[in-house]
Amino acid sequence: MADISALPGFYRIAQADPGRRAVIDTDGAVTTYGELLARVNQVAHGLRARGLGRGDVVAGVLPNGIDQVVMLMATGQVGMYYVPINWHLTGSEIDYILADSEAAVTVTPRTGGAAALADGQPETEPADRTAGSVMWYTSGTTGFPKGVQRPLSDAEPEQTVALYTWFLGEVCDLEPGDAVHLVTSPMYHSSPCAHTMFALHLGHTLVIAPRFEPVTVLELIERYRVTNAMMVPTMFHRMLRLPPGVREKYDVSSLRQVIHTGAACPVAVKKQIMEWWGPVLYEYYGSTESTIAFAVKPHDWLAHPGTVGRPAPTFEARILGEDGEELPPGEPGLIHVRSATNRFEYRKDPAKTAASMRDDWYAPGDIGFMDAEGFLYLCDRRTDLIVSGGVNIYPAEVEAALLEHPAVADAAVIGVPDEEWGHRVVALVQPMPGSRPGTEELLEHLGPRLARFKHPRVIEFRDELPRTPTGKLSRSRVREEYLAAGAAD
Repeated sequence: MADISALPGFYRIAQADPGRRAVIDTDGAVTTYGELLARVNQVAHGLRARGLGRGDVVAGVLPNGIDQVVMLMATGQVGMYYVPINWHLTGSEIDYILADSEAAVTVTPRTGGAAALADGQPETEPADRTAGSVMWYTSGTTGFPKGVQRPLSDAEPEQTVALYTWFLGEVCDLEPGDAVHLVTSPMYHSSPCAHTMFALHLGHTLVIAPRFEPVTVLELIERYRVTNAMMVPTMFHRMLRLPPGVREKYDVSSLRQVIHTGAACPVAVKKQIMEWWGPVLYEYYGSTESTIAFAVKPHDWLAHPGTVGRPAPTFEARILGEDGEELPPGEPGLIHVRSATNRFEYRKDPAKTAASMRDDWYAPGDIGFMDAEGFLYLCDRRTDLIVSGGVNIYPAEVEAALLEHPAVADAAVIGVPDEEWGHRVVALVQPMPGSRPGTEELLEHLGPRLARFKHPRVIEFRDELPRTPTGKLSRSRVREEYLAAGAAD
């Protein structure tokens, strides 16, 4: 293989070393960097042939695989926004995102995927290349998703890639070269998607797992000598449930960096994984809006168990109390971060953008404290947010769907601690007078309205739900009462 250590990103690496392995797909099919670049260029020409230009939006409702990779890299060199959409969502949920994002083109397997855009187009590099951006959709407490939109650069992709690859090197010790990155999570989520793109910008080979299954992942690590991967704590928990004899069958000595984020990882789980895999777990904390705001490397974490790290390069952080004053080390408050290199707005929603900021400081909405050395410790997630298996679930969205049922007078949805998933979704339902809907009836009602991963694992019925003096549903009281009742049982 050619020495690609000084080349600025995927497009130039592919030109210099076209025979380099780029992608090993879910079915084992291999695509080289040269083949991938040819398809990426064809799709870029195909988008322009349909009248799209800089700043236009392209959406993809695609499973993990080569088409998703092609769309990310094609839009990334012609100044377009790419919106990867969760293909588990219902038709109405997808339609909402498509309408809100004003996507000019939507790519799905039914429409022929990326191949339909590439058909008949040249493999040459498009003219007037500028960096594009991925616009992920994330929900707020209202439950309505909003696009996190970053300003586009007039520079070529090669000029912007350098900053990101430097940043990942500082945070995760990832370097250009002959490494192998294992994709274990859906690319419609921000972190797996970003790591997919930047693995290619570093010249790494992508190995795409067909789905997360502990034994499958271990087999892929051994077969392809995987060096780095991105996971969520639920995956670690499932790995540790394998019998010792199964774990010992697989050679994981090639692993150098296993990056995790998405939810708090229990200290005991993280220690057990590092006892098995070695000190290879890199953790970061942030959000779709703030990207990687805090990060911690394995040896620092072992010295400070439970931390999610110190402010990442270019980031500043502070902890504020309820009246906005900065709190001293060790005192919990609302986390605020800022970075001159990270600017965003919620698409078509300046009010929501402004509400998330205090001057130029962004508040992810979590409570935590920093110790005297600047290490951050999370106390709790946002009051309303449920994080299950590393995926955000927003109670207001589930409640709104339940309230569409004619027999439901009121509903409160909460997250209850779960050893494997982090949280499980529980719905407390107040029926209409004289009505008593069944659990199966309500789940059937949710079927066409919400993706299955948002459905409550438990539905219980209450004569009345607690409200504040102003009439607002008090989820905190619902949660406290539910957990207290469980502890008393």
